[in-house]
Amino acid sequence: MKMNNESLGGDFILVGFSDEPKLEKMLFLVVLICYLLTLVGNTSIIVISSVDPMLHTPMYYFLTNLSFVDLCLSTSIAPQLLWNLRGPAKTITRVGCAIQLYASLALGSTECILLAVMAYDRYAAVCRPLHYATFMHPRLCQSLVGVAWVSGLGNTLIQGTITLQLPLCGNRKIYNFMCEVPTMIKLACVDVHANEVQLFMASLILLLLPLSLILISYGYIAQAVLRIRSVQAWRKALGTCGSHLLVVSLFYMTITAVYIHPNSSYANSQGKYITLLYTIVTPTLNPLIYTLRNRDVKGALKRLVQRGQNI
Repeated sequence: MKMNNESLGGDFILVGFSDEPKLEKMLFLVVLICYLLTLVGNTSIIVISSVDPMLHTPMYYFLTNLSFVDLCLSTSIAPQLLWNLRGPAKTITRVGCAIQLYASLALGSTECILLAVMAYDRYAAVCRPLHYATFMHPRLCQSLVGVAWVSGLGNTLIQGTITLQLPLCGNRKIYNFMCEVPTMIKLACVDVHANEVQLFMASLILLLLPLSLILISYGYIAQAVLRIRSVQAWRKALGTCGSHLLVVSLFYMTITAVYIHPNSSYANSQGKYITLLYTIVTPTLNPLIYTLRNRDVKGALKRLVQRGQNI
């Protein structure tokens, strides 16, 4: 990556929540707890899904990848945020900012595609149960996950590099707690209309297109369940899809506010709080959402504990 010469030298200042000192102290504890829970929860899902043969299914293969994405996304942001919340220094180096921007954008984009892939998996499980093994064979699952990762990496290499090339004319104050594309574009001292259009088009492809596919999948799932007038079928469908729908709602409701309408008054005034939700809070809640009502994961955890006690 080759950064603009006039932007070299001097760290960026992450303003973040520095205008609210009392809130910073409370946020430090909240972010620390969330990060620790994220590490424990997502690592547990990855380990359990890997070692328990009963969980070697497409659903848990996708969930393992989602947990890994959440683990990395939180790690790319939380340590720097905790450092800035803890002390008077609110800076991040140019290189650190670039790494954070590339990593968070790649992982966020990958999660968008992964959630759509998981919706298709739920569609196949509910609407095509007899052909599920044919629909979701291992090679297809690996290909779908590969597409998600390649899409995320491709998006960050294009958008991240173009954003970091913008001349800043000495502007170093980032009015957020992290380096991300919408915030960095606002620092530029040139006309950024083309960059905003590019960001909007990329958001349409990587946010709204996967969301549309998710809604279509759940539309078919709803039709299939309505045909079967059985309370048991409703419970099974809710158990199969409820967790994923909740995760999708939490993720998309927050991230779309920042990337689809980055210049809206709401995004400008509440942007850092919205960003906090989808980068710190959502990765914490995902393991809880997927495991609290999941008998398979609970059973696998019990078997893992019993195996450890027998050793």
